[in-house]
Amino acid sequence: MLQGKKIILGITGSIAAYKAAFLTRLLVREGAEVKIILTPYGKEFITPVTLATLSKNTVLTDFFKHDDGSWNSHVDLGIWADAMLIAPATANTIGKMANGIADNLLLTTYFSARCPVIVAPAMDLDMFRHPATIRNLELLRSYGNFIIEPATGELASGLEGKGRMEEPENIVEWLKDHFKKKKPV
Repeated sequence: MLQGKKIILGITGSIAAYKAAFLTRLLVREGAEVKIILTPYGKEFITPVTLATLSKNTVLTDFFKHDDGSWNSHVDLGIWADAMLIAPATANTIGKMANGIADNLLLTTYFSARCPVIVAPAMDLDMFRHPATIRNLELLRSYGNFIIEPATGELASGLEGKGRMEEPENIVEWLKDHFKKKKPV
């Protein structure tokens, strides 16, 4: 179901970014073309080299290449994609998406996207259940975004609760189901 689909994978600064490597591999295995946008904080958790190797595409991290003047067009990316998946999505990025703040390439691409946007939150349980996060996720849903609820389990903090990014296999299944439902009968 993902054969030939163009997917932007946005990766934010979360310990769950390691799961993005597995997610990328699964998406490519299913036949998707994956372009990755890695936020500045995301680079602290997983390297562009790892993701570029798995996606077979250059990983985008900034608007400009300052040494040669070339730039990454968020508008072109937003038009190109069949789906935009932000996994993991931190409370910070979710808050910015909900409130119109576009201060990096991932966020400007989000605001330019013409395709469905799917958000897979990942954060500690207290952050996830904070009233601001709950409100921001409700706002994202009201904008037409899809939220893949996080799982419950052991978190990076050592606490147990809801906040773990859903497993890559389940995210891929969600995407496959989404595109299957979109097919004309």
